[in-house]
Amino acid sequence: QVQLVESGGGLVQAGGSLRLSCEASGRVISINAMGWYRQAPGKERELVAAIRTGSSTNYQDSVKGRFTMSSDYAKNTVYLQMNSLKPDDTAVYYCRGSTTYGSVYWGQGTQVTVSS
Repeated sequence: QVQLVESGGGLVQAGGSLRLSCEASGRVISINAMGWYRQAPGKERELVAAIRTGSSTNYQDSVKGRFTMSSDYAKNTVYLQMNSLKPDDTAVYYCRGSTTYGSVYWGQGTQVTVSS
């Protein structure tokens, strides 16, 4: 089992920045990919950024150049640095982890609200 806990969401004005954190616990050694997703009201959940072991990070086109995903393996934590935020970035942001066993785990989500 893997547990994922997000933090760092909040309310920010357009043009501002936030950093989200996702701390993994449990069988973290089995994790081979991590990702950030978001879901806005009335919309489907969408990929924001993801990285797989040994590969580079992939970003959704709308966040390229503004968001950066990084990892601190010593802390079993991944981050999503979000700069130049726009009202369209408003959503619940979820951390997702997948394992070598084919299991997928989600965090509880953290709300990001960008005011215009």
